[in-house]
Amino acid sequence: MDTWDAIRTKRMVRRFEPRPLETERLELILDAGRHAGSSKNSQRWDFIVIDDRAQLGELSKVGPYAGHLAGAAVAIALITPDPRGANGSPSDLWDLGAAADNMMLAAWAMGIGSCPATVYDPALAQELLGYPDGLACPYLLSFGYPADPADLTRPPKAGGRKALDEVVHRGRW
Repeated sequence: MDTWDAIRTKRMVRRFEPRPLETERLELILDAGRHAGSSKNSQRWDFIVIDDRAQLGELSKVGPYAGHLAGAAVAIALITPDPRGANGSPSDLWDLGAAADNMMLAAWAMGIGSCPATVYDPALAQELLGYPDGLACPYLLSFGYPADPADLTRPPKAGGRKALDEVVHRGRW
């Protein structure tokens, strides 16, 4: 799949088959995240891979829209310096977004679905994932083979994207 096709066809997948991801494919997904652009090449991220069913179930409680984590083959927690802390930087969240998008596009190109989850309960995330104080986990990504294979070819919803001329301003608003 070429890059434009992956960007244009990628859909959020929230229901997954129970089968695990192959190690080689998971490593490619992680490596895609590692290769994301990073402000001043700081690479201020770490990734925690979770494939334990019980832990995935507990992680699905970190936010009101994180339920898809419970059924994922694997989740990847995105860790960075706490953006509200003394060592945080607004660039860190941008960099996490780039890493997340790389991972999700790489997965999609291999027929693997994914969906992001925003962490609303950071204390629970830290308890479950064990990362040190001073760091934060603002997002987790679920990955797995879609429970419905039609998700891989599902057309976009009608009206799902605004027209380009509705969102682009040139020079000024």
